[in-house]
Amino acid sequence: MGRDYVFQSLLHGVPAPEGLAAYPRASWAAFYRNLGAITRVVHDVRGERFGPVSGPAFDTWSEAVAAHLDDLAADLDDLGLDATDVRRLAQVAVAHRTVLDRIREPRLLHGDLWTVNVMLTPGAPEPTVCGVFDCDRCSWGDPEADWSILLAGRRPGTERDAFWEAYGPLTNADEARLRRLIYRASHLGAARLERHRLGNHVGVAESYDEMRELLALLPG
Repeated sequence: MGRDYVFQSLLHGVPAPEGLAAYPRASWAAFYRNLGAITRVVHDVRGERFGPVSGPAFDTWSEAVAAHLDDLAADLDDLGLDATDVRRLAQVAVAHRTVLDRIREPRLLHGDLWTVNVMLTPGAPEPTVCGVFDCDRCSWGDPEADWSILLAGRRPGTERDAFWEAYGPLTNADEARLRRLIYRASHLGAARLERHRLGNHVGVAESYDEMRELLALLPG
């Protein structure tokens, strides 16, 4: 695709979960503002087709979303976990492919950009990101489907609100809210896999109740 890639084996700095604890809570807004600015830079990178950076690639966003959910269901099957709700979500996504395909331009998504995957500058007067890593989930798609967008929207009224000062606001149109519900449910399905990997059996069980609630919010 005519792009240059840089591979780095070492990132200097302090892991953000550890580094943030060294600052008073009142200064954490600077960190989230910084994270919002970085996320905006990532999302401003334009691609040519939808899907994982490593492939396969798709001509439409709905195809990429459906393929991801099909793969997710297959992974759950392989682990002996019930994937019925994820398959139901895939059906919902296909039924609303026109809404998903309003996203016509692929943008770069990090896939896992949040506190655990960034480094902070040691000794900075306020928490400042100096490195981003764990990019194996990078893909091309709708920026609002990225993990960082979901997490930034949690806990409104806290220092996380500063994220939007740098990133910019999301649209509140009905179709955008529908897409975000699909993305939220998709992330929950992926979280089920991660909870299983970590041996969090309670979390796995809870994911089914959470998914049921989300599917109830989605039109058939």
